[in-house]
Amino acid sequence: MAAPAAAPPRLPPLEGGTRILATISLALATFINILDTTIANVSIPTIAGDLGVSANQGAWVITSFAVANAISVPLTGWLAQRFGQVRVFVASTILFVLASWLCGLSHSLEMLVAFRVLQGLVAGPMIPLSQSLLLQCYPAAKAGMALAIWGMTNTLGPVVGPILGGLISDNMNWGWIFYINIPAGFLAAGITWMLLKHRELPTRRLPVDLVGLALLVLWVGAMQLMLDRGRELDWFGSAEIMSLAIVAGVGFCFFIAWELGEKHPIVDLSLFKIRNFTVGTLALSLGYGVFFANIVILPLWMQQYLGYTATWAGLATAPVGILTVLLLPVVGKFMGRVNPRVFAMLGFSIFALASFMRAGFNTEVGVLDIVWPQFIQGAAVAGFFVPLSAIAIIGLDPARVPAAAGLSNFVRITAGAFGASISITFWENRAALHHAQLSEAITPYRPAAQMALDGLQQQGFSMPQALAALNRVVDTQSATLSAVEFFWASGIIFLALIVVIVFSKHRPH
Repeated sequence: MAAPAAAPPRLPPLEGGTRILATISLALATFINILDTTIANVSIPTIAGDLGVSANQGAWVITSFAVANAISVPLTGWLAQRFGQVRVFVASTILFVLASWLCGLSHSLEMLVAFRVLQGLVAGPMIPLSQSLLLQCYPAAKAGMALAIWGMTNTLGPVVGPILGGLISDNMNWGWIFYINIPAGFLAAGITWMLLKHRELPTRRLPVDLVGLALLVLWVGAMQLMLDRGRELDWFGSAEIMSLAIVAGVGFCFFIAWELGEKHPIVDLSLFKIRNFTVGTLALSLGYGVFFANIVILPLWMQQYLGYTATWAGLATAPVGILTVLLLPVVGKFMGRVNPRVFAMLGFSIFALASFMRAGFNTEVGVLDIVWPQFIQGAAVAGFFVPLSAIAIIGLDPARVPAAAGLSNFVRITAGAFGASISITFWENRAALHHAQLSEAITPYRPAAQMALDGLQQQGFSMPQALAALNRVVDTQSATLSAVEFFWASGIIFLALIVVIVFSKHRPH
């Protein structure tokens, strides 16, 4: 059908306690969604053992959710136009809660994976629509504060998730990593519906772009599977990965061509014609990709080579949330007076500083040495997440905000997936290279190596045991050297992203 003759009017902002309550409900729904993407990660060994499957099979618990979620996020704009933002958000939250309950009840891997697919599909619109609805609750002058609150829930989820997942796995049945969503989700859905059901924007009976939807499912599904299984199958040395890469690439090209020519596309790619949306989304996504890669690499290195448990690794990296929580309201308050580009550039600079501090790590690094860069990085998270979201979205017509938020979040999530896969591959490949180089020094002709072997044998080690002990030392040193190189590369990329921000307009509107 034809588009409305005029753009829908801007809704008046909420006031007082109503606005506070709506903010809490939207933030709560967003938090449990993001929490669920990370809380299962540290629980995979427990889940796999309980269900009687291998750890690699258990990883499908994460992969299935990621694939389904990546497919549904960019559909947010179409769903909001067709059924209404509030209805879609509330329905998604309730269905997410029900899917969480079913996940917790699962007694086989097949059941759990099926319900995780359902959970990922229904969860997609929650984060973009929480952003859109929150902006509608605040006056334009306080849009920065609204985004700051939204950004707070987005950044705390990855911090709290691993800690909570570790505590539940160590002390309770793993099903509780899903059950904890139930009371919070129902509460958020109920309050949101009660307060916002009368603030629905006009809807349109848009035809379903079935071809676009099928192509989206094809290329996104193939890409996610390629990223998740690539490391396990030696990337492009595997016929399966090559096939998935070809399907993803060809499917993506056909998807772009189809959507640009479709009258009612399932994903509004015309948003990329808006310079600030493109620049803001690009800088946010690339920055998030590197940030997420650090979230993945640092705990892995700590657990595999420094002897940290999952819980203690989570606690050591958790201080990133302290300055984030303290500074996000400040950033939101002053963003109307200070150009958001300034905050974003400062944020990337602090990210680079924290990365370069980690580049000085060695195998003797202490807990405080790890905590300090994490603490400083909290200021960077506050300085880049919200301002770049503002650059990308603030100033758009309200009717286009759900589509813009969905597309921006999809690109960001995809960048995070690429960042994690590329960083782990880089870390492991460089560690293998360093291992080969360091191993050359362990020969009977090297006095230091012979002294170490003799000392171990005097302690009661057999020669094979002594060699194994030395190999473990080499493994630790190799992984540490590789991690340091990764941290150097992260700092350089963060500095380079400052240049990207320059191409945005002076103001986000």
